[in-house]
Amino acid sequence: MPRTGRLFEIIQILRSAAAPVRAEDLAEKLEVSKRTIYRDISALQAMRTPVEGEAGIGYILRKGYDLPPLNFDEEELEALHVGLAMLMRTGDGALQKAAERVSHKICCVHDSADWLQVAPWGAPLDDPDQGCVSKALLRQAVRDSRKLRITYASPESGETCRTLRPLALIYHIECTMLAAWCELRGGFRHFRTDRMFAAEMLEGGFVPEAGALRKLWMEQEGWDFAFAP
Repeated sequence: MPRTGRLFEIIQILRSAAAPVRAEDLAEKLEVSKRTIYRDISALQAMRTPVEGEAGIGYILRKGYDLPPLNFDEEELEALHVGLAMLMRTGDGALQKAAERVSHKICCVHDSADWLQVAPWGAPLDDPDQGCVSKALLRQAVRDSRKLRITYASPESGETCRTLRPLALIYHIECTMLAAWCELRGGFRHFRTDRMFAAEMLEGGFVPEAGALRKLWMEQEGWDFAFAP
């Protein structure tokens, strides 16, 4: 999580806490070290955010401090509620956690629309303990234009090892697919994430050609997906 987002999260946690929050509890929740939390608290205090407390005791946010409200109309809020809830169906654990954080921020300043419900059934959760490839890793590879090496199994070709230039993640209701340039096949292919048995981000990147490859993929494939043979 970028530092700016983490500072915002600390403010949100302290705002909703009924008692002082210890640095170790903040560190565990935000998945960083205590030293990072201490630096973040110092940064907030330097920005005149009214955070009070000290190491070993805990931190509180002085009453009366608030963030500017989010200005959404009624239907925009309902669209956000449904859209965030539908992320539960992607099986992307990191996006699910992000959606929960966004929902909490919205509910802090607006009434909850809990009368709008979205069925949770969809793609299986990308739990590494179950041998599933992390979708967060795939998203990072697309975002950073980094090559991937994957072990992939398809009904047509069996198990193969592929080196990919990942271009996009496509979320369907029951599965997620990675669009990529496949060096083994010398062309664009789409890979179901639930058929990946391993994925490793490589040192090699393809930043200079990423934009052109993605544009070519969109022109050639559009939204007419084909499974990797």
